Amino acid sequence: MPVKENALLVSVGTLVRKLRGERVLTRRRLASAAGLSERFLAEVEGGEGNISIARLDRLARALGTSAGALLAAAERAGEGAAADERPRVVALLGLRGAGKSTVGRRLAKRLSVPFIELDELVEKDAGLSLAAIFTLHGEAYYRRLAREVLARFLAGHKPAVLATGGSIVADREAFRLLTRRCRTVWLQATPDDHWRRVLEQGDVRPGAASPHAKDELRALLKARQPLYAQAEMAVDTSRLGVEGAVAAIAARVG
Repeated sequence: MPVKENALLVSVGTLVRKLRGERVLTRRRLASAAGLSERFLAEVEGGEGNISIARLDRLARALGTSAGALLAAAERAGEGAAADERPRVVALLGLRGAGKSTVGRRLAKRLSVPFIELDELVEKDAGLSLAAIFTLHGEAYYRRLAREVLARFLAGHKPAVLATGGSIVADREAFRLLTRRCRTVWLQATPDDHWRRVLEQGDVRPGAASPHAKDELRALLKARQPLYAQAEMAVDTSRLGVEGAVAAIAARVG
């Protein structure tokens, strides 16, 4: 997508979200009034929905304005945005035990930006722990919620280091959003290091009760390697250690 078009979509999404908040409308209510799906509206607010003129007109009317006024305001808000399209969020990818939290916190401190964990944002949005989300609603619900939360977070364009969930690469839409809007970093580690770190964290989900959990983690890592390899850069935490990994990433994104 051309830079100018992408900047306009982001500006439109930001403005729609702002107007919805001012009018105290839930996304579901606004989507219904505009004849859009709630999922598509989330994409629009996240700057990812390439909305048609007809749909934009319905959305603008539901917000009490016009498509022309909405576009004009979005263009004014987006002036100068195309001059600097460098992604300002560094997204860390990898399975549990890759070192996303440890490396992420130190990298954020080095870059003087906040450290954010996507799963914590998901828990806050749902009002439930991650374990409860999976137990009560299942993986499909978690992925949809994580995708929506990610879109809203990235729409803010705030510099940050973001630790993502290990399965995010398996969600095509969420992963596409990450690769387009972030500097993506795959934190690599040997299977043994993954497992050791998981145990040190006291976190063996999923598969806590399985005697084959370590083998399952190894198989999952192998299956997802081609997806993780699509990241902009890869850093071997087993070889470099935490400080070496932080230095390597900072040298590329700083």
